[in-house]
Amino acid sequence: MNDHYLKKLDRVTAILTQLQSKPLVRAQDLAQKFDVSVRTIYRDIKTLENAGIPIIGEAGSGYSLMDGYKLPPVMFTKEEVLSFITAEKLMQKFSHQSLGSHYRTAMEKLRSVLKYSDKNLIQNIEKQIDIFNYHPETEDHIKDILPIILESIAEKRQLTMEYKTNEGSVSMRTIEAVGVFFEFNYWYIMAFCTLRNDFRQFRVDRILQIFKTQNPFLQEYGQINDYRQSGNGNKTIVKLLVEKKIINHLSNSKKYYGLIDEKETDEGMELTFETEWITDGFPRWLITFADYATILEPEILKIRLAELIENISAKHQKTSADL
Repeated sequence: MNDHYLKKLDRVTAILTQLQSKPLVRAQDLAQKFDVSVRTIYRDIKTLENAGIPIIGEAGSGYSLMDGYKLPPVMFTKEEVLSFITAEKLMQKFSHQSLGSHYRTAMEKLRSVLKYSDKNLIQNIEKQIDIFNYHPETEDHIKDILPIILESIAEKRQLTMEYKTNEGSVSMRTIEAVGVFFEFNYWYIMAFCTLRNDFRQFRVDRILQIFKTQNPFLQEYGQINDYRQSGNGNKTIVKLLVEKKIINHLSNSKKYYGLIDEKETDEGMELTFETEWITDGFPRWLITFADYATILEPEILKIRLAELIENISAKHQKTSADL
């Protein structure tokens, strides 16, 4: 069998996997995924039909497997099995507690269809992989809270919840959840809040009660990243000159704080930000590496940083005097 037919066999098998995992698959999407022409995908679909696979659909609309048709379990490659083990370790450390038990159950089902040799591979290697997490775990008031939220998104049903703010006040909110995201060791909901008539993000561990209602969404929503926002909407341009030796330590946070440009100079790395947190969030982040940075602009950031340093110094001087 020559290389051409081996590639076709691999591609046809992968197309069958796509049909098993999605309700509708477009030929254009398959062509892009496998880097072939749409006409080639049409021929591959015909190959599957000739092999007795009951495919519904036609060129131009999309394809799906006949409802109720079952295929034997898919055989996994060794590389795929190893990726499952690593993913399981990540889920154990970083997944939300309301998803952890469901993922473990899913992994047990997956292990049950593996070849004997692959089961041995898992047993031999899983104790050699670990993920070290230095962040404290958060506890939620409600069991299975993330599945409730995700179900409401899928069903496009409103949620009502009792929410505790950072200041400690409690209020009832009706929201239409757009999505969930994980950031800086916390899970958040991005949602349209009917009380504020605007989009808000809510920390999941601050939800005291939550209920899925029968009320449908009032509007359609896009992807979660279309709505990620913070602050009051008034953005300020900030320019910093940062010593090159610490720039790698900022790689995970500088984009979060609004990095829009970065260029290397003889004196260091010149970073440009667009931030809405000029009086609080940004200067508090900057203070963590302020001895390696110079504020180029604006003047208000220099003043605010000086105030923070003065307040911190005064507080610790008072604590030392009390001791």
